[in-house]
Amino acid sequence: MPKRKRQVHKEDQKNSIGRLLFVIVAVLLQIAWFYISLVFLVDNYIVLSLIFRIFSVLSIFYIIGKRTNQSIKMSWVVFIMAMPILGWVLYMLVYGTNFRKTIRKRFELADGMLFPYLDQSHLVLNALGKENKSARNQFAMLENDAGFPVYRNTEVVFYKEAMIGFEAQMEAISAAKKFIFMEYHAIEDRDCFGEMKELLLKKAKEGVEVRLFYDDVGSIGFISPHFVKELEEGGIQCRIFNPIVPLVNLFMNNRDHRKITVVDGQVGFTGGYNLADEYFNVRSPYGYWKDTGIRLRGEAVGTLTMLFLEMWHAMDDSLVRGLYNYIPRHWNRFTGEGYCAPYGDSPINGKAVGEDVYLNLINSAEDCIYITTPYLIITDEMSRALTNAARKGIDVRIVLPGIPDKRLIYAISRSYYAQLLRAGVRIYEYSPGFLHSKQVLVDYRMATVGTINFDYRSFYHHFENGVLIYESPCIFDMADDFYELFRTSREVSRDWDKKRSIFKRCLQGFLRFIAPLL
Repeated sequence: MPKRKRQVHKEDQKNSIGRLLFVIVAVLLQIAWFYISLVFLVDNYIVLSLIFRIFSVLSIFYIIGKRTNQSIKMSWVVFIMAMPILGWVLYMLVYGTNFRKTIRKRFELADGMLFPYLDQSHLVLNALGKENKSARNQFAMLENDAGFPVYRNTEVVFYKEAMIGFEAQMEAISAAKKFIFMEYHAIEDRDCFGEMKELLLKKAKEGVEVRLFYDDVGSIGFISPHFVKELEEGGIQCRIFNPIVPLVNLFMNNRDHRKITVVDGQVGFTGGYNLADEYFNVRSPYGYWKDTGIRLRGEAVGTLTMLFLEMWHAMDDSLVRGLYNYIPRHWNRFTGEGYCAPYGDSPINGKAVGEDVYLNLINSAEDCIYITTPYLIITDEMSRALTNAARKGIDVRIVLPGIPDKRLIYAISRSYYAQLLRAGVRIYEYSPGFLHSKQVLVDYRMATVGTINFDYRSFYHHFENGVLIYESPCIFDMADDFYELFRTSREVSRDWDKKRSIFKRCLQGFLRFIAPLL
């Protein structure tokens, strides 16, 4: 990058970070004002103090009765009991308004118009049931409970490196004739995306409909304040997910973590990587960045199209029109490619789709479970599923980063090692650098690849997506990639727990306690 452009990028980055810090300070001041005002009222008015205590007790009972994860419940209950005023204030700020209900209605409206366009005939599901009932049941959960159908006429290609996936995306975008949809958590307007941006602008000039959707927090340190204006002047439609504002906004905690590219409704891409230079090792602040992705060609791309349009219209509260323009009437035929079901996960509908997919895969295993994840902050249910599988003699292996990008999260992740190792789970740390891929492979027959980390934020707070795969040839490519990871990673010793001091154990215990609240 030329020196002048580097200077401009640094200035834009400073401005973006300054904006983020301003918002954080403003929100903290509002919370502090609310807290101090409440303390003053409670301390000076006996009736208000009594009412507040009653509300605190009722809040605890309400939390216990909620349909959510037990770890999240108990963290909030203990927090409110230990610090009643602060705990109650924060809980009401997170869960006590109708704002999330408004957002939920938008998504329900968009889903009601979009998802009937997907094939809900159950014909493929019934055919799969004749081959493998266990696999059929896992896909049935997605289809019956979440509305994501299973497809057979789809080719799935696995990319073991983010750059290989990026090059395939560039090739697909170059061939676009009708539309290009892109949705990403983080976009960095530098080397890699700079090249893609020029291609997108070129396609827009050719008359191709180009839409770009990105998360404000994920991209805030990466792009210029003039980024959207530049693209829109070039004919590209842009929308920003949940822009941060200097006001207490309950929905601000929920981010768009999805990574989707759709070209002409025929080709789709997803996986762990965003469109920022570090994902492609242009810069390597955490050693070698390891990430993966997949490409879909065929009918299953329709679900990725619907997931993109769901977010696009729900954030703008706009009407969905002309859907028939984005769902092809004919696809190329692909045989011998197995089954797949793209799916989305949302914090709005109260369904933990991503966590359920992971749990179902783990609980169905008979021979092996191989997992990659950058973060390991798991629920008791997930921990039991992994340890029970290992105790049954199943080969359970988890690969995590060797060099962390977030030291606090890394410390929490490592706090789970001891209980997993004691049960027989094998844990590896990726020696060359930072491992960011999110995938699960079971029995060399089923797998899922996508954006979902093994942590509370992915399971309960973020918008995520993935693809569940059965008997596709790409699974063998995934298996080869896992074995390469095992060879290049350091296996954690089973006596690892003995090296932890009492202080470190207490610190990690505290971090695990607050993890569900983060």
